[in-house]
Amino acid sequence: MKIHFYKYQGAGNDFIMINNRNNTFPKNDIKLISKLCDRRFGIGADGLILLESSDKSDFTMVYFNADGNVSTMCGNGGRCIVAFAKQLSIVKNETTFDAVDGFHFASIKNDIVNLQMGDVDTVAEFENYSFLNTGSPHHVSFSDKISNINVKEEGAKIRYGAPYFKEGTNVNFAEQISDNSFKVRTYERGVEDETLACGTGVTAVALAANKLNKTTANNINIEVLGGHLEVSFKREGNSYTNVFLKGPAQFVFEGNITI
Repeated sequence: MKIHFYKYQGAGNDFIMINNRNNTFPKNDIKLISKLCDRRFGIGADGLILLESSDKSDFTMVYFNADGNVSTMCGNGGRCIVAFAKQLSIVKNETTFDAVDGFHFASIKNDIVNLQMGDVDTVAEFENYSFLNTGSPHHVSFSDKISNINVKEEGAKIRYGAPYFKEGTNVNFAEQISDNSFKVRTYERGVEDETLACGTGVTAVALAANKLNKTTANNINIEVLGGHLEVSFKREGNSYTNVFLKGPAQFVFEGNITI
């Protein structure tokens, strides 16, 4: 079987994109998806995304982690699939698509995608960290000099430890640069390593920073290893609405692979 694929990246978070509107991709084959995402034996990516037809929106996004398992929402993947849909002439400059956590509106201009994320009703605060779900679960801790942190090692400890255990969580280490600017490094479950960016992760950091009164801004600049992202939102009491993740989503290459 020959698979035609496209490769996209958003701030260094890279994805295999497949047009599966004809429903021919074997999406229950976990080993195959994992192999395609493998950087030595496959195409190489942080995840694989299928673009499928939808009766209720422009298209459906189905996201798989690099381990081959269907996963929760991926923010940068969501931005990249909007660029992919535009390349396929499915959408023009605006779209609404369906994902695992519901519908998402997005706009695209000059490879910059502004993606609306889900509302967040709860930011749980603990002694040394915050926890919230921005489409995917996120543990957020703030510290100085995050460049000194062994993200893979420390992230794995938290990801598998109490209270998360088997289900796990993504883990974010954040450092404040100015009132509305932060550096973020993220350990992603499913990838089981640090990635160059995580869209739902930087969204979680921005909301947690606001909830903890580290910033009063509602437009936050985030520096990740793969570039820069921007998160904006409206706060209503302890809830966050009109949450948007903005940043680059760029086509890298396309090709065929025989499986």
